[in-house]
Order: sequence, then C-alpha cells, then structure tokens
Amino acid sequence: MSAPIIRNICSSRRAFFHRTLSLKKRFSSSIHALIYDEYGDPTKVVQLETLNDLPLVDKKSIRIKMLASPINPADINTIQGIYPVKPPLPAVGGFEGVGEVVEIKSGASDIKVGDMVIPAINSLGTWRSQVVCPSDCVTVLPEGTPRLFAATLRVNTCTSYRMLADFQDLQAGDTVIQNAANSGAGQMAIQIAAARGLKTINIVRDRPNVDELKAHLHNLGADIVVTDTELRMSSPQKLLQGLPKPKLGLNAVGGKSAISLMKYLQNGGTMVTYGGMSKQPVTVPTGMLIFNDIKVVGYWMTRWHDNNPNSVEAARMFDELCQWSKEGRLCIPRHRLVNIKDYKSGIESAMADFTTEKQILVFDN
Repeated sequence: MSAPIIRNICSSRRAFFHRTLSLKKRFSSSIHALIYDEYGDPTKVVQLETLNDLPLVDKKSIRIKMLASPINPADINTIQGIYPVKPPLPAVGGFEGVGEVVEIKSGASDIKVGDMVIPAINSLGTWRSQVVCPSDCVTVLPEGTPRLFAATLRVNTCTSYRMLADFQDLQAGDTVIQNAANSGAGQMAIQIAAARGLKTINIVRDRPNVDELKAHLHNLGADIVVTDTELRMSSPQKLLQGLPKPKLGLNAVGGKSAISLMKYLQNGGTMVTYGGMSKQPVTVPTGMLIFNDIKVVGYWMTRWHDNNPNSVEAARMFDELCQWSKEGRLCIPRHRLVNIKDYKSGIESAMADFTTEKQILVFDN
C-alpha cells in the first residue's frame, strides 16, 4: 500500500476560522455548523447555525463533505477556554473528523474527488456539514479505510501509537501499564499494543458494572484489567501474573494514580503523562528518580502533528494504522452516532461522568 499523502500545514491557519465564516462569495447550498462566539459551558455557548455565504473553490482550495466528527475532551476543553489551542472567535468546533472531497478545480492538486481526507491542521473546524479549505490543510487516507476509524484517527489513535513508539524500545513480550484504560486513547493503546505483541496492564476507576467493562477491554486484547482499589490492594507479584515489569506507563489521570503507575515500572522505565483527569499534579517520589531511574515526561499529540506535517514517519504511521484497521486489528471505541441537529445530547453525554461511549457527530440522516 502506498503511503498516504501528507499535506503541509497552511501558514494562515490562525485566520482560517474568520476567513471561512466571513467570505461573502456565494455557494449554492447552505451548511449546518456548530459555532461558539465566546468561551464557556459547551452546552450553552455552542449553537447550531446555518451558513449560506461560503467561499468558492479556487485552484488552491477544495470542498469537503464532512461525514463524521467525534466530540473529544480536547474539544470540550477548547470551548471552555482552558485548552492551549484557542482559535479566534467565532469558531467552529471540532479538531478531527473525516470527509469526502466533492469539488476541486481541474489540475489544481493531486487530490481528487472522492478521496477520504482528515485535517492536517488543528483548527479546521470539523463540526459542520461542509468545509471549503486550502488543499494543503488536509491529509488523504489510503483507500478503503473504514469511515468511523478515519473520523477518530488523528487524536486518540495517533496519541496511543506515538506513546508506544517514541519513549521506550518496546519489543514483543514487553509490558505496558496504563490508567484511564477505558478512555478512547486507552482502548487504542490496548489494541495497538496487541497488534505489536505487547502485554498490557490496564487500570480503570471503580464503577457500577465494572465486570462488563473488564470483559470489553479483554476482548480488545487487554491482558490484565484491574480497578484502582484492586491495584492498591494487590502485590506486584500477584498483579503481574508472571508478566515482566512494565517498561512504559501511560498516565492520563495524575495524582495518586500516577504514583501507582510508577511503583510498577521496572528500573529505567518511563511514565508518559498525556492527560490530567484528576486535576491533581504529578508528584514523583525522590527515590524513584534516584534509585529506580524512572523517567517522567509529558506528551501532546498536537505538537507532534505541528512538528511533523510532511514527514516520512507521519506517512508511515497513518499507513500502518489504516492497514491495521482494514485488517480488523483496530476498532474504534464504543460509540454513539449523533445527528448534528441533536448536538446538545452528544455534548452532554461526552461531558458525563463514567461515560462509556464516544459521541460521534454525523451530518446526514
């Protein structure tokens, strides 16, 4: 399979929202978009609007029909105004999604009508039924990539892939430990690890119907699944069940949960923090740094995308992930399709405690 086409990040991305919302060149059909013009509670500040004034397609741009776009925690935090990425207002929500190219000027690009594309920039604004944007603001995916997998590829899936690839030299049979294992990134980490022959120890919060959740994660390929309480009450020998001590820990929680992860790492292991669900700081016991040589690092997928917009490694990553998906080795987390007109229900569900379904916006019936 040929590597996907990776487009350079367009230099005018910071002005993209204003440009697409304000240009007064007429296009024949209106679109639906979820827009916010102030930061705050997403259930209150996000509004469904109909846009009639769209830019025409020229030799540098394409028109995309959006097919699906998830509601991620980063989207919620951006609308709340607490995420590092702050698009100029008014803004269209949505960092990732998948669309189909439906219009392009002849000879303007090697992208063609019918191509499946995802954003190559962070501020495309995917919560809308159509997008007109420069052709270098998208990435073309390999033909046959499952639609919903493509919609959720750029954030959680790539995050899990890179954390498993970039911080330890992991070989088949090595062990990884993670908290928030039922999150979108956690479920992807389980599957990518299984595809690579890695073993995973997975920690989830205590909750009702936890046995059902454990069974689901085991079906994805998890080797061991325990709750926070079970982790605290277990000895390392009992928990590991004969597996080697983990080389890598993936932390999306912080606080006491992060300390628990570090306690299980082998000497020289690395804990990667990519989230802070507990809103508690990551505190590192001095002895773990000195005597266990534990390395503690942070990770932000947005920065990686910004630094590698047209790299060979980015092409290889997308190609491998899409191939695994077509082979059935990767599936998206449990999800619920939400019509854009029912967006409030989707946002409320995405913000609920103990949510078990990824909310994915769709733009037709």
